[in-house]
Amino acid sequence: MIRQDVHMKILKAVAFIGCFFICGCHNNYQEVQDLAKKKTPVDKATNVESYLSQDGVVKARLTAPVMTMMRNDSPKTEFPKSLHVDFYDSVKIQSKLFAKYGLYYNNQRLVYLRDSVVVFNVTGDTLRCEELWWDQDKELIYTNVPVHIRKPDEKIDGTGLTADQNFTHWTINNAKGPINVPDSTLPH
Repeated sequence: MIRQDVHMKILKAVAFIGCFFICGCHNNYQEVQDLAKKKTPVDKATNVESYLSQDGVVKARLTAPVMTMMRNDSPKTEFPKSLHVDFYDSVKIQSKLFAKYGLYYNNQRLVYLRDSVVVFNVTGDTLRCEELWWDQDKELIYTNVPVHIRKPDEKIDGTGLTADQNFTHWTINNAKGPINVPDSTLPH
């Protein structure tokens, strides 16, 4: 009888303590949902200076006031407050690029630039547009939006452009404006 009495007391104590756990365990549905959301890790750097090299030769130098790197399934690097890139041949700067915003798709090695994009080369050719892509593997820049090219002696506008990253050789689509052709290239 004493044994049954002890078992009853233990059973009551366990039931009493269990009630506290059951009553104390309630979850806000939204809080649980928020915890379940996957957070993208983000790194941020300021006053960035970075170099791109191939086979030990510097190809480009990038500077930016702010850079954020999002590390997720498709990692990206964002330049939300402008960026500047100097493109080099083996020794000297061949062209410069400026934009107010840039986004680098790390896996594809593509850079998307927008907002007041300006590219100019050592011969004085200047490209202005609102959107531009830079393919690092192909060493090309291209766009399908309106472009404005200014050379020392002419102005050419068009829609769309493809150029090497040094902006020394380029093709403009739907060109408008007078184009100077040197006399030496005309048939005799």
